[in-house]
Amino acid sequence: MSRARRLRLALAPVSLLAPVLTSVLAPGAAVAQATELGRQTLGQPYWHVFIAYALAWLLIGGWVVSIARRLTRVERCLDGE
Repeated sequence: MSRARRLRLALAPVSLLAPVLTSVLAPGAAVAQATELGRQTLGQPYWHVFIAYALAWLLIGGWVVSIARRLTRVERCLDGE
């Protein structure tokens, strides 16, 4: 199995989540825009929340890559290379 294929298999669950979250969140977003709450803008005090989410996604991505690399090493060891 090629390295690129293993990496695609390791990242498959992440890529499958995006359409699911979009379909779940999209109807709620349209309704929220029509309400008073939907017309409000997000202020400066919440910048740390966006940074925290970005950092969390980077850590999760790094963890997945780390697992893929270690799995590759184990497979090479078992194949006798």
